[in-house]
Amino acid sequence: METSDFAIIGGGILGLATAYRLTQRLGTRTVQVFEKEVAVGRHQSSCNSGVLHSGIYYAPGSLKATNCRAGRQSMEAFCREQEIAFDRCGKVIVAVDPREIPALQRIYERGLANGVQCARISPERLRELEPYAAGVDAVHVPETGIVNFSHVCQRLAELVQKAGGQVRTETQVVGIRREQNRFVLETSLGAFHARSIINCAGLQSDRVVAMSGQKPSVRIVPFRGEYYELVPAAHHLCRNLIYPVPDPSFPFLGVHFTRMMEGGVECGPNAVLAWAREGYHKTAISVRDTWDAVANRGFLKLATRYWRVGLGEMVRSYSKRAFVRALQRLVPAIRQQDLVVGRSGVRAQAIAPDGALVDDFLIQQTGPLVHVVNAPSPAATSALNIADMIVDRLVGILD
Repeated sequence: METSDFAIIGGGILGLATAYRLTQRLGTRTVQVFEKEVAVGRHQSSCNSGVLHSGIYYAPGSLKATNCRAGRQSMEAFCREQEIAFDRCGKVIVAVDPREIPALQRIYERGLANGVQCARISPERLRELEPYAAGVDAVHVPETGIVNFSHVCQRLAELVQKAGGQVRTETQVVGIRREQNRFVLETSLGAFHARSIINCAGLQSDRVVAMSGQKPSVRIVPFRGEYYELVPAAHHLCRNLIYPVPDPSFPFLGVHFTRMMEGGVECGPNAVLAWAREGYHKTAISVRDTWDAVANRGFLKLATRYWRVGLGEMVRSYSKRAFVRALQRLVPAIRQQDLVVGRSGVRAQAIAPDGALVDDFLIQQTGPLVHVVNAPSPAATSALNIADMIVDRLVGILD
């Protein structure tokens, strides 16, 4: 039975970044990554907006704030070193109604507290940056950027393997048990031994916690985010990134406009309950996943609290006209014919037993067993820094 020092469950950007940092910092240790899909980074790591976030939204001192700031710099440095294209194009956060200005000001103040380069700008300056955006006030964040995180994942996997680590795709972990001073991972390709396990399973993270014999403190509920794309003739409506002022009680940023590295502009996403944890289409249904969500007391409390918001998101999911109306708040010139259906992603959202949406990163550790239970956006931006934090926790633990 093959033995490694570190076994990482999940070959998304966070699992691969952790494996990469382990090979860099603990080069004499053996590392294996177990990924159930045919290739790495197939879920949240690639099905996202591809934004290198600045850290402007997050509570000062939170894991999101500290890791996003340092993580963006690390990710940019990694991309330069590995010749992965990225663009620090900047973004605007736009208040379309005077009632949104106090919330915009709070975001601006958070940005300053977090050391983000940002500025309040006038409607005239907004029109210079984004001629088709409409707003009564705005914040400009010039250090926000874009990148294709799929390319980052692929390069991380290559570097891990070059350093002697293994990345096992099409290898699903189905069981974990403890044997004296090591773990046994039961997988679709047989059993493997490891002295330490790092759970980076994303949408399945709470199930891996349970698989390891521990009780999850939160439940993962999947929210699908659906995108439209601007047709080429409408690309001029957005130069870079245009965001609304988000609802401060909801951990989603609202539908926005995002220029992509490969060209084109995505519009979205919304946030609707997915009927499967990997349910990228409306027709994707898993009885187990749906029951896990709707039978959870925390989710029921959440649904009771936010049913109006949820209903609005559902309407936008099934009505292109309603989706366009939401986009027109930011760019009034957009029309239904300017949009074609794009891709979808699924976000793993942790929900506490009291119905609270867990907004910050959540990492649980018991000795050599580390669970990354909640790692929503900006986890891709922050991946290398979160990986360093995980390695810091494990340094010396196997000695």
